[in-house]
Amino acid sequence: MIPRPTSEQFTGGSFALGPGARLAFDEGLGAVADRLRDAISLPLPPGDGGLRLAIDRSQPPEGYALSTAPHGVVLAGGSPAGVFYGAQTLRQLLFDGGEPPLGRIVDAPRFRWRGVMLDVARHFMPVPDVLRFIDLAAFHKLNVLHLHLTDDQGWRIEVPGWERLTEVGAWRSSTMLGARVHARYDGQPHGGYYTADDLRRIVAYAAERFVTVVPEVDMPGHLQAAVAAYPELGNGWSGPVRQSWGISTHVLNMSDRALSFCRDVLAHVCSIFPSELIGIGGDECPVDEWVGSPDLARLGLAGPSDVQPWFTARMASFLASLGRRVYGWDELLTRGAPPSAVIAAWRGPLPTTVAARAGYDVVACPDISCYLDYRQSDDPGEPTPVGTLLTLADVYAFDPIPPDLTATEAAHIQGAQANVWTEHMESPRRVDYMTYPRLCAFAEAVWSGPERDYPAFLERLEPHLRHLDTLGVNYRPLSGPRPGDARPGAPGNPRTLPDRLAELDEMTADLRLHQIRVRQI
Repeated sequence: MIPRPTSEQFTGGSFALGPGARLAFDEGLGAVADRLRDAISLPLPPGDGGLRLAIDRSQPPEGYALSTAPHGVVLAGGSPAGVFYGAQTLRQLLFDGGEPPLGRIVDAPRFRWRGVMLDVARHFMPVPDVLRFIDLAAFHKLNVLHLHLTDDQGWRIEVPGWERLTEVGAWRSSTMLGARVHARYDGQPHGGYYTADDLRRIVAYAAERFVTVVPEVDMPGHLQAAVAAYPELGNGWSGPVRQSWGISTHVLNMSDRALSFCRDVLAHVCSIFPSELIGIGGDECPVDEWVGSPDLARLGLAGPSDVQPWFTARMASFLASLGRRVYGWDELLTRGAPPSAVIAAWRGPLPTTVAARAGYDVVACPDISCYLDYRQSDDPGEPTPVGTLLTLADVYAFDPIPPDLTATEAAHIQGAQANVWTEHMESPRRVDYMTYPRLCAFAEAVWSGPERDYPAFLERLEPHLRHLDTLGVNYRPLSGPRPGDARPGAPGNPRTLPDRLAELDEMTADLRLHQIRVRQI
């Protein structure tokens, strides 16, 4: 089973849950029962005699106990979510005609935030494929989908009154092939966007599987697609949606119209997504266009580095008025993170420590452990190899809690998420290849205890891959890439870990100073 349950006690033998079995369930578990029927392809009519779903408040809210006796199976969870997770374990036991073994499984997650980020801005993913992505995440007991909806290369959400965002900002005329150092393009238009009804469908589908969708709309950087649609939001630049990867210098100005735009976008996002947390990005925001900007004097700001903190404070206040909190990347720690913000700590392991020591709630997602666009091996057949080497074993070894934190500091770490950036994932099949089975390893790292046994994990992964076969997942074989997995026309730019660590050391120099100040307080 993946992820590994907290405890298993088997007595020998099994129970045959056949076509004649019936399903009894407590009030409030009808939807979970329906999902289970669909998943295991058994009719399971209502009634006693085979399987019972129950609420047991003595279990943790997301925990469950799965008990199998000669006369039937009882699945009791601390809440409907706990019953749902137990049902995912039962699904695995029933794959390929299997039968649940007699005995008892007791299980509960280690972390409350078990997430995966999907970038639909770089490559648009149609709604059915997003729903399938959610299904697979929920099957592995992940409970957060961080949906990255906008970036320089595409705007994927319609906003009333700002129609050009999707008429112009959702489309680019060409797409870069491979790492940006090669400057190759395919010459083919790419785009797409989600209507409000599309997103409500995604949110509802996820909620049925106990997955919270946390939207992200980047601001004030990563906004070239929006500025391409409405040049008055920028700083004198006009041009197309960005075709190349990397960071655009074309950012938001601080005019009343630009701020009104941001409030309109966030209000619309909040009307669709019930998540308490709303992502505003905040990462990789160059200040070039704010140098000498008239906004500085008008707003009483000392220099361009003061613009983003000023802006973030206002957006955080607006979100607070709607009962929401900011979710942003770790650059916000030195660029204006409000005290209520939750920090996605991505620039290596240091930001997790700094944020937790400063008293911020943290979601750990260091790139060198959690970025699933990074290459999986040094095999030349890997598609578009970028980033540092991130093997299945590396992901499995990841622990969201740095070892040097106190218990009080560690309590701020809500969990972790794996990030699926799609610059080099041009199709759902490519997303499958880059995501699985590494997301299986990640799921165990955030659900199960801190102990790790990689050989034992591999033993359990072998039959689990057959489950993924049944589900139609184009995962990367453990033996390495297949001939058809390569992308010779989209060359990569692999990095070594020492080079990346040196780069991260330079990138987080501001955080090291912040860490010193936190320790002195």
